[in-house]
Amino acid sequence: MLSIDPRNNTARENYKLLIGSIVTRPIAFVTSLGENGIVNGAPFSYFNIVTANPPMVSVSVQRRNGVQKDTARNIIQQKNYVIHVVDEENVGKINKTSASLQSNESEIEAAKLTLTPSDKIKAPGITEAKVRFECVLEKHLEIGTSERISTDLIIGRIVWIHLSNTIYEAGKIKYRNLNAVSRLAGDDYAKIGDIFTLKRPK
Repeated sequence: MLSIDPRNNTARENYKLLIGSIVTRPIAFVTSLGENGIVNGAPFSYFNIVTANPPMVSVSVQRRNGVQKDTARNIIQQKNYVIHVVDEENVGKINKTSASLQSNESEIEAAKLTLTPSDKIKAPGITEAKVRFECVLEKHLEIGTSERISTDLIIGRIVWIHLSNTIYEAGKIKYRNLNAVSRLAGDDYAKIGDIFTLKRPK
């Protein structure tokens, strides 16, 4: 087996090893509101559940050359945002939002996504997602070295949940109807494939 000391790698080399190994990763499409009123939209695959009580999720936003991205800056300033689950029907449009635009340009408009008002927060969501979580900022952590902060870890508390009727039944999500997609590496994504069941030991 190959053994690697990550301290001897560049950040890019470690990035490739991590995103190729930790698969498949769920994708959060995040909408946030800028100071200028522009709605920012961006996908992130460093995304997961933190706790169910209270319901919280995390998104890790990598800085570019130490510079904070619009999504992180908007969330920290406005204290609210929306997370959407990316699925087979919307992944094409959402992929378009990963293009680098200026802060005064909206990825939502560029990708021809449809905004919809939120119930409890200011930041709007999009109608193309079957799952939409309205979130308020619970905690923000700057991660990196003393010389350079490389990442903004955003932990949000879910204050309102929107679900398509097609994926919800008796308190549970029908994940075959959700058809969520997940991130691999490079330009690759994955669908939900074969499902198997293992009973947990008592």
